[in-house]
Amino acid sequence: MTDKSKTPSPRFRAGEWVQVRTKEEILSTLDAKGQLDELPFMPEMLRYCGTKMQVSKRAHKTCDPAVGIIGRKMASTVHLENIRCDGSAHDGCEAKCLIFWKEAWLKRLDGEPPAFPPVPSGARFTEDALRSAVKIPAATGESEPTYVCQNTQIKFATQPLSSLDLRQYVEDYTSGNVRLSQLATGFVYTIWRTIAEAGIGVGSAMRWIFDRFQRAIGSTPYPLRPFGVPKGTATPKALLDLQEGERVRVKPLHEILKTLDSNYRNRGLYFDTDMVPYTEREYIVERRVKQIIDEKTGKMIRIKTDAIMLKDVVCGARYAFCRRFCPRAIPSYWREIWLERVSEGGVKKD
Repeated sequence: MTDKSKTPSPRFRAGEWVQVRTKEEILSTLDAKGQLDELPFMPEMLRYCGTKMQVSKRAHKTCDPAVGIIGRKMASTVHLENIRCDGSAHDGCEAKCLIFWKEAWLKRLDGEPPAFPPVPSGARFTEDALRSAVKIPAATGESEPTYVCQNTQIKFATQPLSSLDLRQYVEDYTSGNVRLSQLATGFVYTIWRTIAEAGIGVGSAMRWIFDRFQRAIGSTPYPLRPFGVPKGTATPKALLDLQEGERVRVKPLHEILKTLDSNYRNRGLYFDTDMVPYTEREYIVERRVKQIIDEKTGKMIRIKTDAIMLKDVVCGARYAFCRRFCPRAIPSYWREIWLERVSEGGVKKD
């Protein structure tokens, strides 16, 4: 693992316009594995070379589900607009992950000289080598190859980040990722949740007060609630056979809780607190997710149960202690029992 402490501080702020460097310039920054600071440049990114785009967030931190969805810090990296991996070079992975861009792969529109020198790697890395690096053939006795992508490499391209490290929140604000009002709201919620979940007998009252205030301003109810399925009882299911383009409504939180076990899961699929802001709202079905690359193993997972991706519905990292304000914006997966069809006129379909 490289020493990321020597990597220059980030330069780009959220909202800045940049240009992706040419393919030749980017390939010259890659090591023998097709990576920079252990983060791969993926073939799916090639079509953006030379494109002018806006920085959406500085990716100075992220989360890593492969190691427990804890906070991780990353140097000199940004996210551009809503540029997501289409999985075309990874055998059709459907995770739609937000792409990470090293600042060495970008330049300001004024054409300033590179701020990061190319990584010496002997021979120049080629596009063919880049495409070959995404898949490791199946080992003896295995039937599936192992895939390499940005998400499988996050654990190597980042370092641990404590939720108590206040410097990350300073950078959230100075980078333009988070407004001051969002920071203040986040810290108020943290204090509120700490007291409510402390087991001192005030949890119910604090949840009630929180809900009354949120209802008055048309916002999200308190996200942590007692679940509905007794321990040892199978969680229920309801199949709607939803298809791309259909309009659905996310059920109220109190109805969804009745479908969850003690770990907030329905048949293994986690209902995250950051999915609560989307309850009681309408969305368009983007796709039925059928396969994704497991970030921990690099193997392709074939999903046989219902996992629905809704258009523009992603994790906002509003509530989790360990990854507050994470800019990764992972798409949420929804069980059909958490959704209901809506007709064009906005009426629920049976």
